[in-house]
Amino acid sequence: MLGATALALLWANSPWSETYHEISGLGMGGLTPAQWAADGLLAIFFFVAGLELKRELVAGDLRDPRRAALPVAAAVGGMIAPALIYVAINAGGAMRGWAVPTATDIAFALAVLGLVNTSLPAGLRTFLLTLAVVDDLLAIVIIAVFYTSSLHVAPLLLALVPLAAFALLTRRGVRAWWILLPFAAATWLLVHESGIHATVAGVLLAFTVPVKLGVRFEHRWRPVSAGVAVPVFAFFAAGVSVSGAGVGGAVTLGVVVALVAGKTIGITGATWLVQRFTRAELDGDLDWWDVAGVAMLGGVGFTVSLLIGELAFGAGGAQDQQAKLGVLLGSSVAALAGAAILRVRDRHYRRLLASDT
Repeated sequence: MLGATALALLWANSPWSETYHEISGLGMGGLTPAQWAADGLLAIFFFVAGLELKRELVAGDLRDPRRAALPVAAAVGGMIAPALIYVAINAGGAMRGWAVPTATDIAFALAVLGLVNTSLPAGLRTFLLTLAVVDDLLAIVIIAVFYTSSLHVAPLLLALVPLAAFALLTRRGVRAWWILLPFAAATWLLVHESGIHATVAGVLLAFTVPVKLGVRFEHRWRPVSAGVAVPVFAFFAAGVSVSGAGVGGAVTLGVVVALVAGKTIGITGATWLVQRFTRAELDGDLDWWDVAGVAMLGGVGFTVSLLIGELAFGAGGAQDQQAKLGVLLGSSVAALAGAAILRVRDRHYRRLLASDT
C-alpha cells in the first residue's frame, strides 16, 4: 500500500503525469480503472472488514457490552470530533467533506502499532482493533446514508436473491469459490445499480457468513485485500498533483487538523467521559498515555478516507485533490506522532519488565 501510494505520488508529480491520468481515465466495461478499484476491488476490502466485524460481534470483544463500551465510545468520539473540526474550518465552504477525516484505517494503524510494540500491554492492541472495527462499521453507515445520491429500489430488492443464495450456501458449509463467486458478483452488481456504493455489498455478503467459515474466508481473502485490492485502489486514489491541489486550501487544512487533533481529542475525551460517568473501566494494564498514543494512531485514515473524499467531491476534482492531500499529510503526521508516543511507552513497559525480573 505504501509502495503504491509513493509510486502514484511520484508519477502524478513527474513530467509523465498526463500518462498517469490517462491510464486512470481509460474506459473499461463502463467504468474507469480508478472506478473499478474504488467500487470493485475495494468491495473485497470491505468483505474482509465485514468478516472481522461479525467475528468481533459474535465471539469477540464486542459481544460483551461492558468490555466493548470504552472502545465503542472511543470510536464514536473519534468520528464526531474530527467532523466538527472539519466543519468549523470549512464553514460555508466545502461542507460535504465532513466525513473524510472520520475514518480510521485498520490495517495501517495496526501495522504502525506492530512496528513499535515489543512490550506494550496486549490490551492496547485489542482496544485499537475494536475501535477501528466499530469505526469501519460507522463509516459504512455514513457511506450508505449520506453519500447515496439516488436510490433505485428494484435492483436493491433483486440483490436480496443472490445474497440469500450466498447465505444459504455458506450456512451449509460450501467453500468452493467457483460456486459462491457468481452469487457474490450478482449481489455486487445489483447493489451498484441501485445507487448505493457497491462496497456495501461486500459487508452484506460478509455478514451472511457463519463465524467459523468466516475465519477461513478471512485467511483466504485477506492477502488479496491487503496485497491487491488496497494497493491498486491506493495507486489510483493517491495520485495527487501537489502543486495543483492547493496545500493551504481549507479542505486540506480541515482534513489534516481533524485527523491529527480531532481524532486524538475525540478518542481520548470519549474514553475518559465514559469511564468517569459509567461503570466501564479502562484495562488495568493501560495508562492514559497509552490511550493517547492509540488515539493518535486513530488519525491514520487512509483507505476509507480517500474513498469518502471521492464520494464527497467527485473523483479528480480540485476539492477531491485537496482532500486526498489532507488525508496523506494528516495520516502521515498521525502515524509518526502516535508511533513516537507509543515508542516511549514501550520503553517504559520494557523497564518495568526488567525491574520485575
